[in-house]
Amino acid sequence: MSNQFANNQATASKPSVRAKIQAMGGFLTNMVLPNIGAFIAWGILTALVIETGWLPNAHLAEMVGPTITYLLPLLLAYTGGRMVGGQRGAVMGSIGAIGLIIGSDIPMFLGAMIIGPFGGWVIKRFDKLIENKIRAGFEMVVNNFSIGILGFFLLLLSYTVIGPVISAANGFVTSAIEALVATGFLPLLSLINEPAKVLFLNNVIDQGIYYPLGMQETLEVGKSIYFTVASNPGPGLGLLLAFTFFGNKTSRRTAPGAIIIHFFGGIHELYFPYVLMKPLTILGMIAGGMSGIATFQLFGAGLVAGPSPGSIFAYLALTPRGNFTGIILGVLVATIVSFIVTSLILKFEKSSDEDDDQLTESIERSKTMKSEGKQIYSSSDDSAKTSAVNKISFVCDAGAGSSALGATTFRKKLQKADLNGIEVKHYRIEDAPQDSDIIVVHKNLLDRARMTFKDQKIITIDNYIGDPKLEELLQQLAKNNH
Repeated sequence: MSNQFANNQATASKPSVRAKIQAMGGFLTNMVLPNIGAFIAWGILTALVIETGWLPNAHLAEMVGPTITYLLPLLLAYTGGRMVGGQRGAVMGSIGAIGLIIGSDIPMFLGAMIIGPFGGWVIKRFDKLIENKIRAGFEMVVNNFSIGILGFFLLLLSYTVIGPVISAANGFVTSAIEALVATGFLPLLSLINEPAKVLFLNNVIDQGIYYPLGMQETLEVGKSIYFTVASNPGPGLGLLLAFTFFGNKTSRRTAPGAIIIHFFGGIHELYFPYVLMKPLTILGMIAGGMSGIATFQLFGAGLVAGPSPGSIFAYLALTPRGNFTGIILGVLVATIVSFIVTSLILKFEKSSDEDDDQLTESIERSKTMKSEGKQIYSSSDDSAKTSAVNKISFVCDAGAGSSALGATTFRKKLQKADLNGIEVKHYRIEDAPQDSDIIVVHKNLLDRARMTFKDQKIITIDNYIGDPKLEELLQQLAKNNH
């Protein structure tokens, strides 16, 4: 396995374009994720009190507009600025965002996700320039006035230049997608959505494009189909059901558990490895996604906010009055179509020796891992054989989905093996501690992980649950501990 670490370092010297896009998607997700509760609160308010809501109330409905116009974009900008420049960055990002909000007549979600990190970067660069150059006793004056002066110029810039540019870009994207809706070809978005999702680019699509458009439309009509075009749990459910009935031994054993976590828990990353294992099944995902969107369109269905995570429970909770039939049918139709297409693919591709071949491959892979180095995380000298591993970090795109599941599962296995002294936690890739002894990441996110952990030891896996490399790691930790 030490050879694999060396190969990982060599192949990741130049991060791929996909890794950089994934990093951007992860950044967007981590701006949105801490504020999802506020978005849901606004969605519930909208679903209840607007004119077409469950409990129409003109007085309470006065909060709907200001909340989406001011509160939600400011939260995004504050979070984005804080991620880049700490608390001072959060303040700068918020100052820049208010200029965009005042100078625009649309909800500035996209603008907030740009100006927030930009404000954080500006103040971070300034602080770097004056580091160790401030005379004692003047720190507070410099800190406060630097934000005040730079914030003033950023406020003017966002109001007069950045805001109009983003408004124009938003108008162009909105017009293009509305034209697609008018022609009835909105389902074609699945040709982009589904392949992008299994390449871990789903956060770029949802948080960067569909959520801002969806919130904008919801303010106008009380719901939006944009929240459903990439988050529908139906296609993934159909694919996992097909693997449950027609997959090889391994997939038949693991797919039922993945179904529960995917459909009810909303962690879609669980089905990605199945598509990557049989790439042709992406056709089933595309067909399921397209049929689901077409059904939503047919019934005029939509959601009041972005379902995050993409669980069926989140879908039903955010469905406005009169839309339950369309939403449920959209998920059901997508499931059936995905199941049928994927099942046909699996039946045609299946060979009589497939199970044995895959089992042999797993055995050989285990042997190879053992021969490459029994000490995954230690040096080759005898004293290193008893060296302790104190911290294992499971990482993924957003740090709240598949990595959380993997960390929890592996931690329980350590407890059963009486290895309670090892810390196992989950993180967004860029947030994992640098003192981690071992980083566990999906193989498709390796390039991005190497952008942050250039010298760390990384274990790449195909699946966050039951992967042979995790079993090998568990055995090695138990061996070194006894």
